[in-house]
Amino acid sequence: MIQQTTYAVPREDLGEALHEYNPASDGFIAQEILPVRVVKKKAATVSVVIRENLKRADAIHANGSAFHRITMTTEDLAYACKDYGLEGPLTDDDRENFDNDFDAELETTMHVERSLLIEQEIRVAAKVFNTTTFTGAALYTDVSSAPWDAAGSGAIGHVADAREKVRKNTGYAADSMVIGPVTLNNLLKNTAILGKFPGATIITEAMLRANLAGILGIQNLFVGNEIYDSAIEGQSFSGADIWSDDYALIFKRQEGPVSSGGLGRTILWGRMSPNNITVASYREEQTESDIYRVRHYLDEKIFDPYFGHLLKIDA
Repeated sequence: MIQQTTYAVPREDLGEALHEYNPASDGFIAQEILPVRVVKKKAATVSVVIRENLKRADAIHANGSAFHRITMTTEDLAYACKDYGLEGPLTDDDRENFDNDFDAELETTMHVERSLLIEQEIRVAAKVFNTTTFTGAALYTDVSSAPWDAAGSGAIGHVADAREKVRKNTGYAADSMVIGPVTLNNLLKNTAILGKFPGATIITEAMLRANLAGILGIQNLFVGNEIYDSAIEGQSFSGADIWSDDYALIFKRQEGPVSSGGLGRTILWGRMSPNNITVASYREEQTESDIYRVRHYLDEKIFDPYFGHLLKIDA
C-alpha cells in the first residue's frame, strides 16, 4: 500500500458520486476516444498491437511434420502517468448560506471536477486534431477545398475514403469519428445526408442525429460540445470550442484485450486513481474553509496513428 504524508482525508462518498456521474452526458468525450486502461505502475511500458501482425504465414501442413507457428507482434510503448489535480474551497459562511439551496460540498467538488475534465479534454483534442502526428497521405487528407460547412460538400465520400485508408493501413475497420459541435451542425444541413430520407415529409434533427453514424458508415460518432473561457483573468467571458470545426478524425477505437488494435488509451495509474477521479478534503483554519481536492494520475497515449485518419474539413 502506498503511504502518503498528508492531512487530506480520502472522501469515498464524494468520489463515488463523481464516479456515477457520466462526463459524456455533458459533452466530454476524451475518455470515449481514448478509453481508460488501468495499470499498476506509475511509469512503465504497455504492449500494443502493431501492423506487422498482417504478414502472411505458410499454413500448409505436411503429414507427420510440425505445424508452422506464428507469434503475435506487439510493441512496448512507454508511458508516464502525471498527477493532475485541482482544489476548491468551501468556506463556513458559504456552507451555511447554501444549505437550503443545494449540497454545497458535492457542488463544490463537481465544480472542481468539471474544471479538471476540461483540461483533460483540451489535452486530448490537441493530440487528436494534430497535423504533426497525422501527417502524410496515409494519415492526413485535406478536403478543405470542398468544406463541410457547404451544404453540397461530399462529406459522406470523404469519410468513406478515410475509413478505407485506415482499413488498408491496419487491417481493421474504422468504427468511430470525432468532430466538434459546429461540424455536427454543418453535417445536419448536408444535402446528401438529407437525401438519405426519401419519402419523409418531415426530417427532424432527432432523426438526423440518430442515423448520422450509420449514414457515414461508422458505429460511434463522438461530438465534443465543451467550451472554455479563453479570456485571461479580469477580462469578460469569451467562450471557445475545445474541438475545432477545422478537422474530423476517423479511427478505430481501442477497447477490449491488447489483441484488438486501436488508436490509443488513457493510461490510468489504478493504485492512486482507482476510479479515474479521486477526492480528498482537509481543513484550512486560516480561511475557515474546507478544501476539496480532485485528482487523477494518467497519461493519454496515441498507440499508433495508423489506426486513424485526419481530415482537414475547413480552411
